[in-house]
Amino acid sequence: MAPHISVIIVNYNSGARLRRCVDCLKAQDFRDFETIVIDNASSDGSAAFARDDGAVTLIEAGGNLGFAAGNNLAAKSAQGEWLAFLNPDAYAEPDWLSEFLAAAARHPEIDAFGSTQLDAARPDRIDGAGDAYHAFGVSWRGCYAWPKDKLPPEGECFAPCGAAAFYRKATFDRLGGFEERFFCYAEDADLGFKLRLSGGGAMQAPKAVVLHEGSGVTGKESDFTLYHGHRNRVWTYVLNMPLPLLVLTAPFHLLLNLYLLGRFTVSGGAGSYLRAMKDAAKGLPEIWERRKARQRAREASVADIARALTWSPLKMMRREADIRTRLKTR
Repeated sequence: MAPHISVIIVNYNSGARLRRCVDCLKAQDFRDFETIVIDNASSDGSAAFARDDGAVTLIEAGGNLGFAAGNNLAAKSAQGEWLAFLNPDAYAEPDWLSEFLAAAARHPEIDAFGSTQLDAARPDRIDGAGDAYHAFGVSWRGCYAWPKDKLPPEGECFAPCGAAAFYRKATFDRLGGFEERFFCYAEDADLGFKLRLSGGGAMQAPKAVVLHEGSGVTGKESDFTLYHGHRNRVWTYVLNMPLPLLVLTAPFHLLLNLYLLGRFTVSGGAGSYLRAMKDAAKGLPEIWERRKARQRAREASVADIARALTWSPLKMMRREADIRTRLKTR
């Protein structure tokens, strides 16, 4: 019989992190799941560990497909009703899967759930409590670096953070999966936005907990992270924002980009940021064509999308979680 959940881990030179991640899955108190590791041509021997572990199904991509395409490829062979996307630097608590299933049972109308992410180095600090999305075109992990005792209650978030996210497989397939042009970073916010456009919503399940290093492989402040994060931030905004909201918020989006340029000029990283903006602009013709199809398929109203966005600049600056108690249902 097919497993209830398929846990998918994209591996690229994750080293000992992958072993720890898989060991945490072996300790789960819910057992009806499969673990799929897709390896993006790692050179550190971590694929060999996955190949020799009988609890893991290894898919060798043959090259570095990135996070988005790697997850999409693994999802094609997944057998579960639910897909659990887990970063190799995210370490699940033993009741992670069972707490997710309890939340899914309470909210059967919801097709996507996020986990509580605690800082692996400082578990008394929150690493993320659902992704929020500001109307000016920027997403963030809610309550990032806040004390654990400030964790928000169960409720609707804009999107689950892709480091430890659950999607109903039928919904993931219907949405077309992650946007492969992104390679990595921001594809979780983009997928959550696609779900919103289709009329769906996402729930944050606070009792489903992982410890997360956060860019443990790519580096939190690396040029790679900065480049992909900001290029894809622009594309997410252009792809998804309904036209009336795009016209309303575009001047503020441009001002935000200029502000970030100034900040990176002072703190370092201006070169990578400028390259991200240049490549974001070069890719806009193709992104705009993809936007047309996405907006034609939109089922949610402009008002629905406006209500799901965060509008407060203060919440964005404080990286506050924007958890709603009233759910949007189809």
